[in-house]
Amino acid sequence: MLNFKTNRIALFVSAFIVITLVLFALLRDNAKLITLKEATQILENHTVQKVIVTKEYVYLTTPTNKYKIAFSQVNPKMFRDYNVEVETANVIIYPLFLVLFLGIGTLVLRWWQKRTDMRGNSNSFKKNISSSIEDTLPVEAIKSDVTFNDIGGISEVKVELEEIIDFIKNPKKYKSFGAYMPRGVLLVGPPGVGKTMIAKAVANEAGVPFYYQSGASFVQIYVGMGAKRVHELFVTAKKNSPSIIFIDEIDAVGKKRDGQRNDEREATLNQLLTEMDGFEGSSGIIVIAATNKIEVLDSALLRAGRFDRRIFVELPTKKERELILSKYLQKVPHRLDIQAIANMTVGFNGASLAALVNEAALLSLRQKDTQVTIEHFHQVKDKVLFGKKKLQILSDEQKKYHVTYQTGKAICATYFDVSFEKLMLSNEKLTPTTSDSLIKHEIEARVKMHLAGLVACQLQYNQHSSSAEADLSEAKDFIKKMIEIYGMGVSLIPNQHEEEIIMNRLYDETKMLLESMPTLIQKVETVLYEKESITKIEVKKYLEEVELSALRFTSL
Repeated sequence: MLNFKTNRIALFVSAFIVITLVLFALLRDNAKLITLKEATQILENHTVQKVIVTKEYVYLTTPTNKYKIAFSQVNPKMFRDYNVEVETANVIIYPLFLVLFLGIGTLVLRWWQKRTDMRGNSNSFKKNISSSIEDTLPVEAIKSDVTFNDIGGISEVKVELEEIIDFIKNPKKYKSFGAYMPRGVLLVGPPGVGKTMIAKAVANEAGVPFYYQSGASFVQIYVGMGAKRVHELFVTAKKNSPSIIFIDEIDAVGKKRDGQRNDEREATLNQLLTEMDGFEGSSGIIVIAATNKIEVLDSALLRAGRFDRRIFVELPTKKERELILSKYLQKVPHRLDIQAIANMTVGFNGASLAALVNEAALLSLRQKDTQVTIEHFHQVKDKVLFGKKKLQILSDEQKKYHVTYQTGKAICATYFDVSFEKLMLSNEKLTPTTSDSLIKHEIEARVKMHLAGLVACQLQYNQHSSSAEADLSEAKDFIKKMIEIYGMGVSLIPNQHEEEIIMNRLYDETKMLLESMPTLIQKVETVLYEKESITKIEVKKYLEEVELSALRFTSL
């Protein structure tokens, strides 16, 4: 308030100074003082347009200048040919008052207008905030057309959810038995497994309104607005019960309260907890939420009476992948063994399988093929897993190093049966990072695969390129976890320098393996250099040929 008054005083002072300067410029006497002789000469030349007489001076105005002569020096007869004007003090005072009045009036008007605009903008701003929030409130339910038949590989999940559906359809059946409908169902699983589709299928099968909100949409920058949205969501759902509220990525609003100040997030979470406590099991409302980070959720959300049931939606098994692929391939002309596709898609979720089928179909169209084949799947699998990476422009020497590097990885991965289908020069990564349980020898096989490219280049060129950075980093990470986390070292307690010892041992074993296969390296390098890709089947075929030749040579 003090700043506002200070600014207003400064504004008035500035305006007064400006008006004073303007008046001084307008009213100051800028006429040139002349002698009687000069005045007589000017009058005789008949260039004078106006003669003004005051108490002190006589002013002569010509087209180019304005002159003045002392009144005591002139003779009235000098001006008989001119119309003389007499100017008094009042003539000057009136314009002065007029200018002052106009200046002050303009200043007051602008000040009043500014305050009015500020009030109007403030009201408009508040109105816009309120309007934007009201516009995003879940006024209408979403119509779901997803059924369980549209989702493959959820047989175990479906059993639990069908009970929820039956509860919604036949509440009296359960009430008569003394059971109550769960208030909340938490779907837990990695991204892409179809948690949102499952919730939509439940709403469709139950035939009830479905209200969708993401957890992030509740977190507003204005304190209290997120809580208001939660309240309005539940009010709307109650009016249209039985109904289902689905909150996607609930961890965005339901994270653990760790004491750090975040008024809006905590207010929103508190409102959600209150609303879930505020309706009875007989109200016909079920809250379904989805998350892939159950460990970060607040314990108050997970207690009984809120999310009573937790359903874990895992990555599909081989049989489930077959079912999912069958659904996505129904409208795609193909000549495929779906089991073979399921075998090559370990670790894929439902969304990745959909993308894989779509990319294979698009590739088939681009190549003007009439049907999708397994070769199309081989070509697009890396694109779905890692993203398509254009091979950088390499010199002939750089390409030779790159081919040798990838050759070492392909041979080592095939020899130790590390899962991969096809290696391409355009993709540095051969296999995806896995969180599956691995035995010690399987981890060591992966480490050797990551070291094999570096070893191959060292054997052939006695140096390697910077492309080894990613593989070397993953190899170090595997060894670090083996020693510090998995307890796979000499003892359960990590020993100093043990990581270095294991890394050197695996490097030497990889070196011995590749030193024994110069013919195989040469064959794979030739294929990679010409085709810039090679499949595991091809490498295995060359490996078997080399082993057979070695066996024959030994028998001789």
